[in-house]
Amino acid sequence: MITVGRTRPELANLVRPATAGHAGRRVLRWLVPVLCGMLSLGATGCDSAPAAAETIRIGLITNLSGTLQVPGVEQRDGFQLYLDTHDGKLGGHRVELIVADEGYSASTVSAAATKLLQKDRVSALTGIINGGDVATILPLVTRSKVPLVGSLGRPELTDVSYVWHTNLRSEEPGVAMAPFVREHVGGRVYVIGPDFQSGRDELRGFTDTFTRLGGRLANPDGQATLTPFPGKTDFTPYLDAIVRSGAAAIYCFFDAQNATDFVVQHAKSRAANIPIYAAGFVTEPESLSDQGDAAAGIYNAHNYSPDLDNAANREFVAAWNLAYPGRLPASIVMASYDAAAVLDRAIAAAGSNPSPTEINSAIAGLGQLNSPRGPWQFAKDTHAPIQTWYLRQVRPDGRTLSNVVVAELATLGGDS
Repeated sequence: MITVGRTRPELANLVRPATAGHAGRRVLRWLVPVLCGMLSLGATGCDSAPAAAETIRIGLITNLSGTLQVPGVEQRDGFQLYLDTHDGKLGGHRVELIVADEGYSASTVSAAATKLLQKDRVSALTGIINGGDVATILPLVTRSKVPLVGSLGRPELTDVSYVWHTNLRSEEPGVAMAPFVREHVGGRVYVIGPDFQSGRDELRGFTDTFTRLGGRLANPDGQATLTPFPGKTDFTPYLDAIVRSGAAAIYCFFDAQNATDFVVQHAKSRAANIPIYAAGFVTEPESLSDQGDAAAGIYNAHNYSPDLDNAANREFVAAWNLAYPGRLPASIVMASYDAAAVLDRAIAAAGSNPSPTEINSAIAGLGQLNSPRGPWQFAKDTHAPIQTWYLRQVRPDGRTLSNVVVAELATLGGDS
């Protein structure tokens, strides 16, 4: 799929005074300053951009089908939302966004990255759902000297010279959640999630932190239980094992369809009275709409929630709702939007005809960024965000269940 300078007219009109009537100008007075300030854009398309120049190609790698299709679509749409609200430009340059399928194998993601880097000659990469795929394409990225501004999670890497992430490191949801679970659960905790790189990292963050704080696991072998991925749909044997373990609580990470299946089956099983604590991906909006009452009461840790009370988030949610009515933005939408904003600011700072290495150097100098999640910045050593983590609980919000922020958990992401 190739999108060449596509801009939704109704969104573009929000930031183009020449096309706005009296009511539109009223909207602009409050909307444009916020949109321009969301990530401290500075000299980007919201200012007087230099007369630019050539079209810049950006490659977005994400899942377009299968188990992780929902977050893949959200990742694509979050990036596109930024383009739609910024006249299809980044740093004053018209953008050609080239979307490639990440798939579920090393060969698929490698082929996608190779095509984008060598044939399409993109100036930057973004996207990536499975953190393990970042490690897979790292040699290609480093050899090509093209920045990857990922927008989900990734494992620890030995060389992040050309790798940046606007969302999280994969172990952080568990690291943030473990102290809360240790404080509020009196007995042993059963830890479970999918057997792929991001799943293993997510669970490791929790188990390492939880046991270091004196917590005990209910898993018989003292290790997190890993379920087959992709394609696991029947969690009944695992739920029965949780009951037999005598666990006082469950900590889990799942995403997309697996998250829905696990939560719904849990509510119907003999384990239903054992409370779930989770990484925030388990109850993200698309999953929560399918989980319904089965998800009520689940505490979870995340770096974003649509109900955060700050100006940047209010305007981000408003723009998303205009583009996609009836859909709440998940953290991956926000982080992919932020990835576009990072590139916008970096491309503008890199000059009139920037090379990928110049863009990469400009990212390193960005400093603090203002985002719908709140202020954050890249850690110098890890190139991942230093940011606040929030405790959310699935509660009624009007007539529907939502992830409601109830507290701040921690600030994570400092250089290791």
